[in-house]
Amino acid sequence: MTELTIQEKITHIREAAMAEARGQGNEIIENHRRALENIFETHRQEVSMQADTRIKTETASVRHRLNSAVSKGQLKLRRELSVVKNALKNDLFCEVRQMLEDYMKTDDYQTLLVDYIMKAAKFADGQPLTIYMNESDRDKKSLLEQRTGMKIMMSEEEFTGGIRAVIPGRNILIDYSFRGALEKEYEEFTFKGGVAGV
Repeated sequence: MTELTIQEKITHIREAAMAEARGQGNEIIENHRRALENIFETHRQEVSMQADTRIKTETASVRHRLNSAVSKGQLKLRRELSVVKNALKNDLFCEVRQMLEDYMKTDDYQTLLVDYIMKAAKFADGQPLTIYMNESDRDKKSLLEQRTGMKIMMSEEEFTGGIRAVIPGRNILIDYSFRGALEKEYEEFTFKGGVAGV
């Protein structure tokens, strides 16, 4: 065995020290790398959770705004539909009134008035009965009195056409007026079909 020279010993010590320093350095670097990876993974998870939360929040916000816009749109459509329906209803009832005015010029209307008067008399069953007709039908008064044998009064109240009769002893009003029937039909009239829920 040969003895090592001082120079060889120094070289040997230096190499051993360098190897040990490299090992420690590599371990420090590896530990640091693992710590950074852990920090990175934690940060990635936090960012992912924040992104998910933001997406959910934004989705809910967008859905809410969309629902609000749809609601406002539906309300606007309902209002517009209501305006159109009312205009159509008014136009329709103007036509009905015109048709009624035309009908009131026919012989069928006079026959209808006779039927109404006879029904009222039958209902009164011999009790005193006052029959009223509309001022617009004054020209038919004499003919109706001849055909029914009843005394007819002219009404001070406008009721479009038809007759009204009062049985004072029983406090009963018999209303065969067109105005009452038209008003009732107008109030109860609705368009069938159309947009559901509107």
